[in-house]
Amino acid sequence: MLCILSSALYHNFLPLLVVATYILAPVPNWLCSKAENRDDFMDSGSSGIAELGRFITGAFVAMGIALPVVLAHCHLIQFEAMAMSIVGGLLIYSTIISFTMFFTQEEEF
Repeated sequence: MLCILSSALYHNFLPLLVVATYILAPVPNWLCSKAENRDDFMDSGSSGIAELGRFITGAFVAMGIALPVVLAHCHLIQFEAMAMSIVGGLLIYSTIISFTMFFTQEEEF
């Protein structure tokens, strides 16, 4: 809501580019976790494909915070719009993290 409001209040659509990172951020982690082979009983470590998905997801999260800063530095958006966009992004990411932590259950043998 803050990202949409930052675009509407300051009559500039560029802060809405951050919304694309909110949509794209969980996709690599989801795809790579589906591609991970969990059939091996003796393998307790994570595979490289899962780590790649986490890395790309982290890059999208960092881009979601850094993109408004770069746009404000180039004077394409105002400082207030940058602050609203960053706070909105942090709220969205904290909601996603708390949701996954709450609904993830550890398997015990």
